[in-house]
Amino acid sequence: MKKYILIILVALSACNQKKSNIPVVGFVDAFQDNTIQQAKTGFIDALQKNGFDEKKGNVKIVYRNAQGDIPTLTQIVNYFISENVTLIAANASLPAITAIQKTKTIPIFMMVAPTPALMKVQNDKGEAPANLFGVADDLGYIDTSFLLIPAIVHPKGASIKVGMIFNQAEPQSVEAIQRIQQLAQKNNITLVSLPVNTSADAQLVTAALLNKNIDAFFANPDNIVFASFESIAKLCNQAKVPIFTSEAGLVARGALAAYGADIYQWGYQAGEQAAAYLKAGNTANLKWEMVKIRKKVFNPAVAKNYGFTLPSTFEPITP
Repeated sequence: MKKYILIILVALSACNQKKSNIPVVGFVDAFQDNTIQQAKTGFIDALQKNGFDEKKGNVKIVYRNAQGDIPTLTQIVNYFISENVTLIAANASLPAITAIQKTKTIPIFMMVAPTPALMKVQNDKGEAPANLFGVADDLGYIDTSFLLIPAIVHPKGASIKVGMIFNQAEPQSVEAIQRIQQLAQKNNITLVSLPVNTSADAQLVTAALLNKNIDAFFANPDNIVFASFESIAKLCNQAKVPIFTSEAGLVARGALAAYGADIYQWGYQAGEQAAAYLKAGNTANLKWEMVKIRKKVFNPAVAKNYGFTLPSTFEPITP
């Protein structure tokens, strides 16, 4: 009897959804994090500016957070697909990859994610999935971000040792470490990198890295780094090792400086695309885009603590 009641309730729910004709956005975050949270805020703000607001009753946003757990992430995406949501908003690379693997028909709007090539989701012809939209970034900006370190820490060209941790399971993290290794070799920088598998390991691995007498820590675009950043920052501050990054959001959380994407604007850009799809009812004129807004930022309190004076081209940013 309970089984039949459940079937009836599911059927009624589906009928109500069809009658309401309200578009449903399935929004999934990879984990709980103050930085990528800004992308969600930007995405929703863009929807609202374009007239799609839950308060007005013309859109429904179903939000789920995987809390860094892959099985949970898979369940979330499967749930969205079973509910036949209008679109999936995927915040960070793992949700985007999972959604791509699970559906070929529901439009996916990615944010805080690398390009399809870096996520290795292209087909044999080098084409991105036909249902993938939103905003991505390549690793080109990492060069500029990484080279902030010698320019600020040792501007007279002395040799410098930089430490990094990276998640071996994330394609873009592996690509980033390979790119930075080549960059370090060309610029008189000794790079010391250690792999990390989970957020729970980040503190221990960072402590091991700091024991190698590094001059600076580089926080690369990595989901584990995002999720564990407060622990990383605490250890680095205790060891008097400044943190540089390619993510502006991490500067507000305690890194010294960055040249990178504004995470809020990244989500906002993806939200504008999603709003265009909701207005048109199709994706005929849409394709995934590169992130548009990057900037140089620094944390004044951290700069003062370490005795650094940043050039006027850097914009101050605070928590």
